Amino acid sequence: MPEPSTPASARPQGRIAGPVLVVGAGLIGTSVALALGAAGHEVWLADASPENVRTASGLGAGTPVPPGREGDVALAVVAVPPDALGAVVSSTLLAHPAAVVTDVGSVKVQPLRAVLAGPAADEAARYVGSHPMAGSERSGPLAASASLFQGRPWAVTPHADADVDAVETVEDVVRVCGATPVWLTPEEHDRAVARTSHVPHLLASLVAGRLAEAPEQHLSLSGQGVRDVTRVASGDPALYGQIVAGNADAVLALLGEVRGELDRVIAAIGGGDRGGLEAVLARGVDGTRAIPAKHGGPARAMSSVWVSVPDTPGELARLFADAVASGVNIEDIRIDHDPGRPTGLVELVVDARRSEHLLVSLEERSWVTHR
Repeated sequence: MPEPSTPASARPQGRIAGPVLVVGAGLIGTSVALALGAAGHEVWLADASPENVRTASGLGAGTPVPPGREGDVALAVVAVPPDALGAVVSSTLLAHPAAVVTDVGSVKVQPLRAVLAGPAADEAARYVGSHPMAGSERSGPLAASASLFQGRPWAVTPHADADVDAVETVEDVVRVCGATPVWLTPEEHDRAVARTSHVPHLLASLVAGRLAEAPEQHLSLSGQGVRDVTRVASGDPALYGQIVAGNADAVLALLGEVRGELDRVIAAIGGGDRGGLEAVLARGVDGTRAIPAKHGGPARAMSSVWVSVPDTPGELARLFADAVASGVNIEDIRIDHDPGRPTGLVELVVDARRSEHLLVSLEERSWVTHR
C-alpha cells in the first residue's frame, strides 16, 4: 500500500533543507519550531532544560536530536537568553559544520562580535542574525504558538561577510513563519530597538518605580494614562537587564539625549518658561504621529469615543455588535476600569472623520458616551 502523500500546504518550501535544529525551547524557540513543523520541516530541539524539550515535544514542536545525527543539521535557530547568544552561536557553528545558523535575540552587535572574536570566526559566513518583533507577557514553551509571528516584522541582519545563500535561507525562515522581513545592518538594528523598545522600557520602569511606595490615595486616581505608560515595566527584570546591557552603546547614546531633554523640561518648569515646556510637549506629539499606522501605512488622524460599559457578562459583546452596526471601522480598543464603580470605560479609536457618526449611533442605542 503506498505511503500517504504530504499535503501541499505542509511540504517544505524554499531553501530550507534537511533537519532544522532549534536551540532553546522557550516561547520564541518553540514558536519557531511549531511554525516550521507546520510547514513540513523536520525539527529537532535542544535546550539546557530537558523539561523544556519534553514540553515542546509534547506540543508537537519537534523531537530531541537523534543520537549520532548531529552532522545532518542543515539549519540551526538559536533562541537562548542574550548573555549566552555569542557563545551558543559559536558552539552551534562548530558542532554543525554544514548548517546555516541564525539567532532570534534582541541584540545583534554583541553576539556578532563574540562570534568573530571566538573559535568559530572562520565559520561566521554561515551565521546571519535575525530578530522577530513578537512576544508575549508569558514565557516558556507552553506560551508558544505557530502563529506568533504572523504579520509581524522580523529583522534580518546580515554582516558584511555573510554568505548570500545563508542570508536567503534566513529570509525563507522568516516567510515560512508568516512574518515580514526587514533588512538592517546589526548596528542599525541595535539603534532601532534602543529607540523603539529598550529606552522606552527603561523610562516606563522609572515612571512605574515612582508608584511602588505611593500613598493609597494617590494610586486611587490611577487611570488609563498611567497604565499605558507603565505597562511594559512589568517585564522580567533579569531578562531585560541582559537585553539592555547587551545593547549598551545604543541605549546610552539615546539616554544621553533624553537626559538633555529632561534638563530642558526642569529648567522650563522651574523658570516659568511656558513656551519651552510646550515645545517639548509638541515634540512628543510629533513623535506619536511618526509611529506607523495599522498595516504599516502612514499615520492618520484618529479620534477616541469613550463608552461607559457595565461590568456584567455580555455587555462588551453588545457594545461591539452595536459598533459594527454603526458601519464605523474600529482601529483600536482600550479598556479603563474604574476602581470606584462597577463599570469600565471602553475607548474606541476610530478615524477622526467617523467619530461623530459612531458617537451618535451608539447614543441612539442607549450607550453613555463622550469624546
